[in-house]
Parts: sequence; structure tokens; C-alpha cells
Amino acid sequence: MDLTQEEWSAKLAEDANAFILDVRTEDEIAEGYIPNAVNVDIYKGQGFIDELEKLDKTKTYYVYCRSGNRSGQACAIMNSLGFENAYNLEGGFMNWEGDVKE
Repeated sequence: MDLTQEEWSAKLAEDANAFILDVRTEDEIAEGYIPNAVNVDIYKGQGFIDELEKLDKTKTYYVYCRSGNRSGQACAIMNSLGFENAYNLEGGFMNWEGDVKE
């Protein structure tokens, strides 16, 4: 499910069960990331799916990439694997106005 930047950050702020998932590459992460995000690179193909399978499906996932395309794909993959709550950040990290770690 796609959420605007405002919806995503508002839901995230009040969600005690939140898990922030960054699906970008290591090079992109080096340019900064949303605090407390865990990185699993979607370009790893089967490796990406293997890593997802290790995650707790009862958590609520807030997923982002650079622009929102890869994270949208990631949410679709997660839904097919049985994750019920995966939210895509529309516009991605390049439009993020919240806190950033480097």
C-alpha cells in the first residue's frame, strides 16, 4: 500500500510494532538513511527473498527506496510471502524530509 510522505511518517511515529525496511543498495545507504532502518537490497534477487523470510511477519513494515519504485515492488513481494502490513513510501528517500542518519 502506498502512503504519502506525511501519512508514512505519521503512522510510523505512532506504531509500536514498526519495522523500517530500506531496500536500496549499499552505495545509496552511504548517502544517508532513515534512522533505525534495516537494509535488505532488493537487487539481491533470491537473496532478498531469503532475507525477507527471516523477518517477523507480525510486524508492520515501512518500506522505502530512492524514489518509491523498488519499495513498491518490495511491498508486492512481501504481500505474496504473507506479510500483511507493508507500506511503501511514495516518492522515496529523495523526497524524505524527516531525520536522516549518515
